[in-house]
Amino acid sequence: MELQWMGAIMIITGCGGIGFLMAMYDKREMTHLQQLALAVEYMICELNYRGIPLPELCRGASKRCKGGIADLFDHLARELDNQIEPDALCCMRHAMEQCPEFRGSVPEMLMDLGATLGIFDLQGQLRSLEALLEQSRHRVAEMGKNRSQRLRGYQTLGLCAGAALAILLL
Repeated sequence: MELQWMGAIMIITGCGGIGFLMAMYDKREMTHLQQLALAVEYMICELNYRGIPLPELCRGASKRCKGGIADLFDHLARELDNQIEPDALCCMRHAMEQCPEFRGSVPEMLMDLGATLGIFDLQGQLRSLEALLEQSRHRVAEMGKNRSQRLRGYQTLGLCAGAALAILLL
């Protein structure tokens, strides 16, 4: 009988942990999107007024951000300096392989950023960066709606699923 109760507690804890992990991923995605918006704002300003080369632009964006986005831009600057790959998109892929922590809509936005860097003329790059900035801000606003209820829902759903599974198995 004690083994059944220990098993039930382990199931509830495991399922609850998954719910808390989903909430943590949601928080992390929002943080990454905010940092990406900050980096893109910096890139727009620098391209508008100074027109600096891409590796230096990415290095500057890395210094303005924190966490995974800063690491990604640092890796991207190194990839662009080495220029092993022919374009910024391939360099972005390699940089993202070195920083595998991104989830949700962030990887897609980063690939869009890599696809626009260095391909268009200055005005085309600025328009693409502004569109990416607007997209990231929109996604942050969308994620901000009912955020506390959604995070609490993930956690509650994990615990309730664990409890239901434990009841079924007892």
